[in-house]
Amino acid sequence: MSPIEIVEADLADPTHADHYLGLMDHYALDPLGGGAPLPASARQRLVPSLRERSDVTILLAYEGREPVALATCIEGFSTFAARPLWNLHDMVVIASHRGRGIGARLLADLERRARQRGYCKITLEVLSGNQRAQAAYRRAGFAGYTLDPQHGAALFWQKGLAD
Repeated sequence: MSPIEIVEADLADPTHADHYLGLMDHYALDPLGGGAPLPASARQRLVPSLRERSDVTILLAYEGREPVALATCIEGFSTFAARPLWNLHDMVVIASHRGRGIGARLLADLERRARQRGYCKITLEVLSGNQRAQAAYRRAGFAGYTLDPQHGAALFWQKGLAD
């Protein structure tokens, strides 16, 4: 077992781009990621679209030369704190490497980078049925939030827009 190395991806590097797409396909194929491969149109647009954005950071975790995990972070802004934040939009550890602390190391590295950049917080969404991920996020210090407990916890909603 080789040590884990975490790098900030350069999607202009064909190897990083290929590893990113492979890990995203692994994520999409998992039942918790939808259970189907990335649609061909999304797969084709994903790397070029991400390369056009200055607010996206992708971390790749490697064991030796094998890509084993990723985190896609997109910068947002907290109006209440008047400071930037990071949204952990995608995170996956390949199935064969789960339970080995790789996700925890990735989250710690992500937090270190967020602090260095002056972000006020890291946000994420997690499925209510993904107990394993929730436990990992709790161990890393994440929790649901409320502004006023009388009004309940924040919920993540979406409205899809047609292509």
